Amino acid sequence: MTSSSSPRPSANTPTAEVDPALVSSSRARSDKSAQTHRSDKSAQTQERIRAAAARILTERGIAMARLGDIAAEAGVRAPAIYYYYASREELIEDVVRLGQVGTEQRVTSAIEDLAPETPALDKICVAVEAHLRALHELSDYTTAAVRNIGQMPEDMRDRLRVDQRRYGRVWKRLFEQARENGELRADIDLRAAQLLVIGALNWTPEWWTDSSVPLDTLVSAACKLTRQGLAALPARSGSSPAGPARD
Repeated sequence: MTSSSSPRPSANTPTAEVDPALVSSSRARSDKSAQTHRSDKSAQTQERIRAAAARILTERGIAMARLGDIAAEAGVRAPAIYYYYASREELIEDVVRLGQVGTEQRVTSAIEDLAPETPALDKICVAVEAHLRALHELSDYTTAAVRNIGQMPEDMRDRLRVDQRRYGRVWKRLFEQARENGELRADIDLRAAQLLVIGALNWTPEWWTDSSVPLDTLVSAACKLTRQGLAALPARSGSSPAGPARD
């Protein structure tokens, strides 16, 4: 009787062999996928640590920002922080730098979106709005930067001044352009005006809450005060307009 079962291969029957190159390629892809997963998880953990540090810096200030509290807020053990940062100071510096750069990016992006022919005073008002919204909409990073930069050790502040000066030049160019175009009143000092505007904006986290004044109302008031305080005075009847003053 003939069996219906499939014949078993004999010792002499050739068998299919797996290409070693395919095995190596498969393992490489698997290793790369695992590394990517670990890298993503590590990046997420670091972001949780930074976000926790930003919240605590905003609420308590640099003197009370303890690593143990930051770790608890981030949901990690305190020693885990040292995997990403060599010290508490390095973590704080990273958070403050991200806050500074985030505000700068928000402002420069808003200005770049404007048409080239936009008057410089309008650009200043757009920068005022973007700066305010960065402080109150982006995250705790921006507020942490504003509230703690003055309390940081001098060596840390020196390293962060590179970002501060670059951002300051953005505002300086706007004020200079407005003065050159005759859009600013001639009797004010440009640097004093620039510092007063930015200082007033940076102070708002100390008193503003959305429950008392809506953010849109705050932004509108800041823009109106800035425009009315800086705009060139109308020429008096029978007199020629004053030229730009020199600082």
